[in-house]
Amino acid sequence: MKQTYASVRQAVAWCYRGGSISAEPRINDRIRVPEVRLVGPSGEQVGIVPLAKALELAQEYDLDLVEVAANARPPVCKLMDYGKFKYESAMKAREARKNQAHTVIKEMKLRPKIDPHDYDTKKGHVVRFLKQGDKVKITIMFRGREQSRPELGFRLLQRLASDVEELGFIESNPKQDGRNMIMVLGPHKKKTEAMAEAREAQAARKAERQGLSPDEVAEDAQAEDASAEASAEAENPEA
Repeated sequence: MKQTYASVRQAVAWCYRGGSISAEPRINDRIRVPEVRLVGPSGEQVGIVPLAKALELAQEYDLDLVEVAANARPPVCKLMDYGKFKYESAMKAREARKNQAHTVIKEMKLRPKIDPHDYDTKKGHVVRFLKQGDKVKITIMFRGREQSRPELGFRLLQRLASDVEELGFIESNPKQDGRNMIMVLGPHKKKTEAMAEAREAQAARKAERQGLSPDEVAEDAQAEDASAEASAEAENPEA
């Protein structure tokens, strides 16, 4: 018990000195236990075996012995190609980040007696936001005597909603908020769908410029991303 407590204190002290505890699992010779519960390359249960036997099997299969459940008794280890596992995990994480959708609410402000040209410009921004899969908060700002004519703002909001109905819908009906009237438009497309379409359109434009197929452009982009991530890991192996 005293030894365990001392180990914890030593680890905490190391962190305070600026060190870090690696999140990487122990592999091969870094595993320091007399026996492990071994899982084979295909997920089959081999059973509890001495560590030396597990390392011997790893060499026979030309694989790594990776500790996948350190807190189990005995620890669970699996035979795998750890380099390939790390690469596939990095690719999955990158794809998840690429497809991650953040809910964004854009805001557009209008005046009740807006000029037709300004209206078209503002509407263009709303169209772009909705195409990107973002919500849009439309605010009508009343000044002076305009406050006595809320119907002007209401009609303007209804007109805008009608003009962009193919791209969005009224998520929050117009309501008065002090000197302003507010309406929220929601996109028909989900953010992830809009992002995917934008990537496809970008690949198509690049393919047209380079005389390649969109699939070839997509493969080149994936290869470039993988190379960049590999370079980053090489420069900062502890990251």
